[in-house]
Amino acid sequence: MKLKPMLRAALLATALSSPIAGFAADLVIATKSGPASMDPHFTATSANAEATKQIFDTLLKSGNDLQVEPLLATEWKPIDDTTWEFKLREGVKFHDGSDFTAEDVKFSIERIPNVTGPNPTTIYVRRVAGVEIVDPLTIRIKTNGPAPTLPNDLIRLFIVSSKAAKDYSTKETSAEGFNSGKAAIGTGPYKFVSWAPTQDLVLEKFDGYWGGPQPWDKVTRKEIPNDAARVAQLLAGQVDLISKVPATDLASIEQDSSLKVVKNPSAFIPYLEFDFRETTPQVWDNAGKKLDKNPFLDPRVREAFDLALDREAITEVALEGMGLISTQLVTPNIFGYNKDIPAPVYDVERARQLMTEAGYPDGFKVTLAYANDRMPTELGPTIGQLLAAINVTVDVQGVPATVFNPAKTRGEYSLYMASWATLTGEANYMLSSLMHTNDPEKSLGAFNVRGYSNPKMDELIEAAAAEMDEAKRKALLEEANMLVATDRPDLPLAINVSAWGMKADKVTYDPRADEDTVAMDVHPVQ
Repeated sequence: MKLKPMLRAALLATALSSPIAGFAADLVIATKSGPASMDPHFTATSANAEATKQIFDTLLKSGNDLQVEPLLATEWKPIDDTTWEFKLREGVKFHDGSDFTAEDVKFSIERIPNVTGPNPTTIYVRRVAGVEIVDPLTIRIKTNGPAPTLPNDLIRLFIVSSKAAKDYSTKETSAEGFNSGKAAIGTGPYKFVSWAPTQDLVLEKFDGYWGGPQPWDKVTRKEIPNDAARVAQLLAGQVDLISKVPATDLASIEQDSSLKVVKNPSAFIPYLEFDFRETTPQVWDNAGKKLDKNPFLDPRVREAFDLALDREAITEVALEGMGLISTQLVTPNIFGYNKDIPAPVYDVERARQLMTEAGYPDGFKVTLAYANDRMPTELGPTIGQLLAAINVTVDVQGVPATVFNPAKTRGEYSLYMASWATLTGEANYMLSSLMHTNDPEKSLGAFNVRGYSNPKMDELIEAAAAEMDEAKRKALLEEANMLVATDRPDLPLAINVSAWGMKADKVTYDPRADEDTVAMDVHPVQ
């Protein structure tokens, strides 16, 4: 019996759109933040890495709980105290069909200082003194002293094509080559199709991917900073999966039988950071006169702020239950986490006493700056309300990350809130970036833009960075984390708990501690 033409066409269309039939539907993801560039070496922000890792593979990768795993490198070992050898994966092709070799690794390492912008990616190659190609699939990296954590750093070493990126490896030419797609040639599972700042990133499956075929023929990543708008698109069926579901919308999504939610503790920790310069730009007395001396140089003031912050209120109210109490700036799964650091204490009376002892019984006025498209909506105002209890008047100013990050780097803030995740799995990543004295010659303290300097801290960080004995290195990192907790250059506020919402009948999702939302972790429902 022959089928009628219209019925036959309808059945064929159904089969072609069905994952069960072997043809995956397109995937549409909505994220809170998007990339600043298609050049994976431009900035170390998590939003940039999250987007570009679908196009570019790294030498090593972090597993869903931040463990170091092979990717383009299959084996690695120290040859001596200052040399690591990496064996590279055979048969890997770039999107243009060319072969991946050691030359591309060397080229990628060496171009980073020439193209990096804000939040510099040089932190990932700060230990590299030189690169030697042994053969097309073997490379040796010389380090500037013993570097036990080099493999951890290289999980964010994205490999670009030396051929495609050759003419686009300066600050002036990078955007032209990568944002247009001409140089955005990687070995990853998806190929670049189109992107413009704040607009959709469109990718298509790379059939020659060494890791095997991917289930999605086309991936569209929508950048939707507004939480309500992102949730609305999911509820309307316009997207398949969204990241960073706000706590206020969890119940409505969970109650919708067509949707589901996945939650996971994150590696991200929001924190307050103090300015340590002698004079600071945004602190005034209660009459509005700028203070001659920076009050945050007094450890009693920093401790008072710490005691005034009710972490239970922060996690339960500001984060609406989507947070855990944090004792330090790394999470318990990170090497170097110090389990002996006690939970922060909430004691307003002691905080007021410390403010009086420091000479500020009536408090002062200060601006609290943060990126309002990166941080939870109620966190800034909640901190302002808590500090009012010790007579500190807080002008809460949330601005877009594109404004906040450059202003922070220029030193325009006295007190600001940011977020950090130790994505390499080792505490030295955080310590060497945030807590070490800013020292460009040593490539240390790259994110320490507020003048904090503690010789004991520097000593511990540098000793840990060179200690090849794992037990001794762990002890040094734990001591450094204890010093952060007692000196209080930064105040951890909470550990984020992340949530993703998705169409229950279309996708499943494998959550990651680094919060990256990538197509490789999204699977069609069978």
